[in-house]
Amino acid sequence: MNNVQIFDPALCCPTGVCGPSVNPELTRVATAIFRLEKKGFDIQRFNLSNEPAKFIENVQINKILHEKGPDSLPITLVNGEVVMIGEYPSNEQFATWFDVRIEDIKERKVESKLELLREK
Repeated sequence: MNNVQIFDPALCCPTGVCGPSVNPELTRVATAIFRLEKKGFDIQRFNLSNEPAKFIENVQINKILHEKGPDSLPITLVNGEVVMIGEYPSNEQFATWFDVRIEDIKERKVESKLELLREK
């Protein structure tokens, strides 16, 4: 099973729903990660504001930040290897890395409260 780690820039929250406007990209990523975690997959997300030690401890992340600065974030590692710098993985990439259908990780519009209860 793959291990995915995402090193975020300094964010007030990982969902993208705080502040004056909603960031749909952060919302999409947060939804995908939540659904993957719920299925038991090994995925971690680190926020520079809340967990700076993680950025210092990881030699690869530390090196990229020293060479390219904080604009290089987010950085994604798969099984310890840097696979993306400066952008978030797509839902297609998440689906490939964890061998799931894209529909299993996408945000869905809930038609009714009954449908929401069935998901649990």
